[in-house]
Amino acid sequence: MKKLGYLLISLLLLSTTSCTKQNNEIKFTFLQLNDVYEIAPLEGGKVGGMARVETLHQQLLKENPNTYMFLAGDFLNPSLLGTLKYKGKRIKGKQMIEVMNAMHFDLVAFGNHEFDLNENELQDRLNESNFKWIATNLKHKKGDTILPFSILRNGKMQNIPKTVTFEVKNKEGKAIKIGFFSATVNANPKDYIVYDDFYKTAKKAYNSLKNNAKIVFGLTHVTKEDDTKILKMLPEVPLIMGGHEHVNMSIPVGKGKVTKADANAKTVYVHRITYNTKTKKVTINSTLVNIDDKIKPDEKVKKIVDKWGLFLDEKLNKILDNPGAVLYHTNVPLDGRDTPIRSVQTNLGELITKSMAYAFDNKVDCTIVNGGSIRIDDQLSGDITGFDIFRVMPFGGGILKVKLTGSLLKEVLEYGREHAGKGAYLQRYLATYNTDNETWLVNNKKIIDTKIYTVAFSDYLLKGYDIPFLTTENKGVVSVYTPKKTETANDIRKVIIHYLKHLKNK
Repeated sequence: MKKLGYLLISLLLLSTTSCTKQNNEIKFTFLQLNDVYEIAPLEGGKVGGMARVETLHQQLLKENPNTYMFLAGDFLNPSLLGTLKYKGKRIKGKQMIEVMNAMHFDLVAFGNHEFDLNENELQDRLNESNFKWIATNLKHKKGDTILPFSILRNGKMQNIPKTVTFEVKNKEGKAIKIGFFSATVNANPKDYIVYDDFYKTAKKAYNSLKNNAKIVFGLTHVTKEDDTKILKMLPEVPLIMGGHEHVNMSIPVGKGKVTKADANAKTVYVHRITYNTKTKKVTINSTLVNIDDKIKPDEKVKKIVDKWGLFLDEKLNKILDNPGAVLYHTNVPLDGRDTPIRSVQTNLGELITKSMAYAFDNKVDCTIVNGGSIRIDDQLSGDITGFDIFRVMPFGGGILKVKLTGSLLKEVLEYGREHAGKGAYLQRYLATYNTDNETWLVNNKKIIDTKIYTVAFSDYLLKGYDIPFLTTENKGVVSVYTPKKTETANDIRKVIIHYLKHLKNK
């Protein structure tokens, strides 16, 4: 009888301990995306797709109603769809807003590509969104006045906050607040934006949140180096969900970590978080989830994606003569995926730069284009069409024939080499790097500093965005030839199409 009594007491104690532990634990889940430019799947439908992400989102909500979905910047631009007109206006991310509204995102941060849009376009997208935005280090410059960015909601303009908090409850009703700050890289200066120092503003935001929120997280769009510095500066932050880089990573920093998923929702991060109200301990279990054809698409979101896909097809038929016609066939996939195109010479990069030389009858010493302007994040194989080429380079833009000194050309090529992994990495034709003696060659000959070289550039490169010193004001630039609107070189996409037709007919 005594043994039975002890057993009952033990079971009671175990039950009480288990219940207490559960009472003290608050569990919630984060679904993290970043750098999403395409709403439809890529690589022949094998990877990505926002309708598939929504299926995962719904599964996570069933697993834990305390699920939050975030996007860490860069989604309004660039895409081929965004360059087209809808009801007389450039789409410029309208399709993204419609899809994201249907998915019910909880919070998004600004990326540098949000500011590819002009002031009015951006305001339209903000007003169309039904999800929360955060802007810790950004301000809106309107004439001589500097104000927070704002959104029209229910007939009233509401300021986009510097910090955001959510209340999270467990099943027993115990609640905590979790806080968020953001940081956006100053990589896209515009006259309607003021970028404050994101280190100072992040620290100030954290200090304003820490007394009210039990845990503070970052939702950022800066380089991984800057994310790491922010986390070192704020060691109590357990997680920064970042963007800007297009390849997945998880970087441990002290007690916390920085995570980034692959661009275009090829992967997403799922963070399952537990907070113990008694011990104040935070536990984060992070999983990188592949978004692929094993995931059935959500029908509601798929319907929106398909609608925009049909619109794209109709518009391209008006821009190009038969955009679905086969220009060229390749048995070897042409690699335009973000990671390689920004890190190594690829066969797609070679094709593009060869076409640039062909546009000037091959009467140039070499050609270069920044990897960041190639936005397809996909591989082209089999039959290649005009539609594919417009997806490769949605920005378009002309090709310039630039005469410049050998010393400046070397400096430009070296800058691109040193920035492997970033958009400033250069895809090249007839310009090579000799690793043995660390010298740059053009046509297999060492570059002579005083010699004048004729180089075909994408027009974007000469604006100093990716390579700050490469502008028409640089003394090393001798002359610039800008093609006329009637010339093929006026649009790099038509240049590539023209070159592929030439290859097909050889």
